[in-house]
Amino acid sequence: MSTQTSAPASRSSLKDITKVFGSGQSNVRQFGILFSLIAIVVLFQILTDGLTLSSGNLINLVSQYSYILILAIGMVLVIIAGHIDLSVGSVAAFTGIVVATAMQQWSLPWPMAFVLGLVVAALIGAWQGWWVAYVGVPAFIVTLAGMLIFRGGNQMIGNANTVPVPGGFTFIGAGYFPEIGPDTGYNNLTLLLGAVLAVAVVVAEWRTRKKQAAMGSAEAPLWVSAVKVIVLAGVVLYATILFAGGRVGTSFPISGVILGVLVLFYSFIAKDTITGRHIYAVGGNKHAAELSGVKSRHIDFLVMMNMSVLAGLAGMIFVARSAASGPQDGLGWELDAIAAVFIGGAAVAGGIGTVAGSIIGGLIMAVLNNGLQLLGVGADRVQVIKGIVLLVAVGLDVWNKTQGRPSVIGFFTKKRKKPRDLLSAKKVPAPEATIAEDAPRPVPAGEQNR
Repeated sequence: MSTQTSAPASRSSLKDITKVFGSGQSNVRQFGILFSLIAIVVLFQILTDGLTLSSGNLINLVSQYSYILILAIGMVLVIIAGHIDLSVGSVAAFTGIVVATAMQQWSLPWPMAFVLGLVVAALIGAWQGWWVAYVGVPAFIVTLAGMLIFRGGNQMIGNANTVPVPGGFTFIGAGYFPEIGPDTGYNNLTLLLGAVLAVAVVVAEWRTRKKQAAMGSAEAPLWVSAVKVIVLAGVVLYATILFAGGRVGTSFPISGVILGVLVLFYSFIAKDTITGRHIYAVGGNKHAAELSGVKSRHIDFLVMMNMSVLAGLAGMIFVARSAASGPQDGLGWELDAIAAVFIGGAAVAGGIGTVAGSIIGGLIMAVLNNGLQLLGVGADRVQVIKGIVLLVAVGLDVWNKTQGRPSVIGFFTKKRKKPRDLLSAKKVPAPEATIAEDAPRPVPAGEQNR
């Protein structure tokens, strides 16, 4: 009797454990990418004798790579819709030189220059989106031309010189939370931000359980929610202590705050809005989406324009951090953004990808680059290693798909039927044929000719 009840209980526990990672293959896949990031961080933490997770290095990591992660947010939507954008580096550089010139030569206040930069980037996006959506030129060609046009425009406006920007503008790229309140040995605003995020994790999990109960769907056991909350809130609080305990005058970067707001906003757009669903539909099967009433041209125009706006924002953050705009800004940024998106699990053919996955993919590239620099590896070898990582990540993803396995984690958590389960499966009797009372009765063969 005891053996009959233990087997179903163990299967139930394993199923509950998988609920910690979410209920779909995409969630399991996302956690597989997250585990890869954790493994890389732990590896470099050991190899660098603790420098990787030091306060100063983490603050530098966020402020140094925030603009690439912002590009990855826009790029994942473009790739989900089935396109690609090769011009983001040139658009960022062009926007940066326009904003720097406006402040330096036209004496435009930096807030107005910031708005001008967003408008210029939006007009560039509208220009490229029109060619892609309404003329029908492939995005690869349009953005390749844009890469040449706006790179040249950057050098024309700046005369191939470096243009400095005023001190107030540098706050968005090199600023930190100010020191307020009593002396606690930490940055109080960063501690407050971390506490708010930890509470938000608890509230989000509570709302999820409440929503599942209201809809009548199967709820995960309470201990599963407790594990998720403890792990996520613990990571948030640990990172808060590291960011708040840096050297005096530093804390969580303002560019990191901008990045966090964008991640939350675009995750909501992609998952919980009609526009987000339409982007996935167009990327998955454009013809079927059009037959379903989706205006694919509007979606194509929107994603291309949105990408340019985010590229302009990333360019201004980079200029603010560097305190100047130069002709070499933005070189190779498009490759870093595209690599982050594909490492984060997006499909080359479109229709698949998430904002969170792209951020994790970008963090993998950032931690890899940062850790190799701390180990004293030369820039040439760093490029080789990054290229191999990109190729292996995408190659494993493609190979797993051809084998019917979503990821390494999915391989172990995939539900399988044992042979004895198949033998013991009960045969479902076929339903007996019934004839309705008012249905015409079959005529015997001998009476058909009468």
